Amino acid sequence: MNKTIYWSILAVIIIVLLFLILFRSRSPFGKSNSSFAVDQEKEITKIELATGRMKLVLEKKGDVWLINNKSEARKSGIQFITRVLKDIKIKSTVSSDLFNSEITGKNIIPVRVKVYGNYKLLSSFLVYKTHSNTYGNIMKIKESSKPFIVYIPGYDGNIGNAFIANELFWEDYTIFNLLPSEIESVSFENFSDASSSFKISARDQHYTLSGQEGNLTGWDNSLVGRYLSYFARVPFEFWNLDSDDAITGKIIASQPLYKITVISNTGKKIALSLWPMLTGEPGNEKTDSDRLYGKTDEHKELFVMRYFDIDPLIKKKSYFFPR
Repeated sequence: MNKTIYWSILAVIIIVLLFLILFRSRSPFGKSNSSFAVDQEKEITKIELATGRMKLVLEKKGDVWLINNKSEARKSGIQFITRVLKDIKIKSTVSSDLFNSEITGKNIIPVRVKVYGNYKLLSSFLVYKTHSNTYGNIMKIKESSKPFIVYIPGYDGNIGNAFIANELFWEDYTIFNLLPSEIESVSFENFSDASSSFKISARDQHYTLSGQEGNLTGWDNSLVGRYLSYFARVPFEFWNLDSDDAITGKIIASQPLYKITVISNTGKKIALSLWPMLTGEPGNEKTDSDRLYGKTDEHKELFVMRYFDIDPLIKKKSYFFPR
C-alpha cells in the first residue's frame, strides 16, 4: 500500500476516534440546554420550588425532610420528586409555535426549581405545567433555552405534579390520627337522614351515645369502642388544588352529605364535611361511586377521598344496637 494512502487512512481513523471521544457524552440538544437530571451518584439534600409569590423549600435534616423548616414532609412525595429529579429524560422537543400557544398564550407562570446537594447547586430549571401532553410539563433550563417535554422511563403519569410549591401538597395526607383513648367526643351528622345522626361522648373509656331524642340506652358498648378505633388513621387521596375557585366555592356553599366532628381530649377540634363528587362532561355528569370531596375547617381547599377510606366512619345510629 502506498505510504501516502496509508497515512491518509490512519489520519481519518484518528479524526473519527477523536470525534467519537469528544461527542459521545454530549447531549444532541446541547448540554447547556438540556441537562435537567441530577447525577445518580449525588445526594439531594435541598429542593427549592418557586412560582409567583409562592416559595417552598424542602430540606433534609438528618433522616427527615422538612417543609419550609417546619413540619415533616410526606415520604411518598419526597420519594417521587427525588426519583423524577434523578431519572428525568427528554421525551421530545417543543416547537416555538406550540410553546407560544400552550405556554406564552395562556400566561402560564413557570415553577422555578433549584436542587442542591450539601449546599452545592446540582441542577436548576423551569417547569411550565400544561395539559398539552400526558406528562403535564414543558421544561427549560432557563427562559432563553430550548423547550422540551420531559418524562421518566417506565412512568407514563404526570410528572409536572411533582413540582408544586403549595405546602399542603407536601404534608401528610391524614385527616384523623387518634386512638380511642385520645377522643373526647364524635358527632356524626347525616343531612339526608337526620334521625340516623348520633353523638358519642367518651371519658375514661366510658361512653355515652345520644341522638336527636337525647341519651340512648340498649346499645352495644363494644361496637362504640370499635367505631372509635377507626379514627386511628383516616387518609385522603389528594388535594384538589387545580380546581376552579368558582366550582370549589359552589361545592362548599352546598349542603354536604355528612359532617363528622371530632374533639380530642386535648381540646383540638377537627370537623370534616363530605360532598358527592361528579364525573363526566358538563351536562352529562354522574355521581362518582368510588370517591367524594372532603374539607376540614382548618383549610379552605377541598381534597378527594376514597369511599374505601371513609366508609368505616359513615354509620347510622342503628349500627350500635345489637341485631
